[in-house]
Amino acid sequence: MHGTAIITLKTLIFALIALLLACQVFVIPAVAQQMVEKSTQLDYLQVPGIVVTVAFLLCVQVALVCVWRLLSLVRASIIFRVNAFRYVNFILGIVALATLLILGSFITLAVAGVASPSVIMLCALGIVIGSGLALMIVVMRGLLRKASKLEQDLAEVV
Repeated sequence: MHGTAIITLKTLIFALIALLLACQVFVIPAVAQQMVEKSTQLDYLQVPGIVVTVAFLLCVQVALVCVWRLLSLVRASIIFRVNAFRYVNFILGIVALATLLILGSFITLAVAGVASPSVIMLCALGIVIGSGLALMIVVMRGLLRKASKLEQDLAEVV
């Protein structure tokens, strides 16, 4: 991969992590407060909603840090080493956790009886995307494993 592309990707990852952090600190509490002001009966969901939303965004940030590390391995031409699998496996676990957070939120909102059709659709979309992303990471991990094996075999031949 070209060095400029890696630097550009890392810059975008840094910007995204910073924006997500700003959302966690400023936007999420403000939106939660506005929701409670509009619907006082949802007051008991404010703190759990903030915690789950911040945890979800933290999952995204951790996954982005792992992608950053994988880009560093690519730049150093050592992506096919064993330590790359640690980051891929961690990303897979984080995606699964984020999907479970969405599922838990959906169930909580449905049981509380406050899940509007748009919230139901967004949660369903999040669960489908999370599941699909997890399966895609499993496939990509298999490809990385196969490429690592091929590089090992080639190194033995040469």
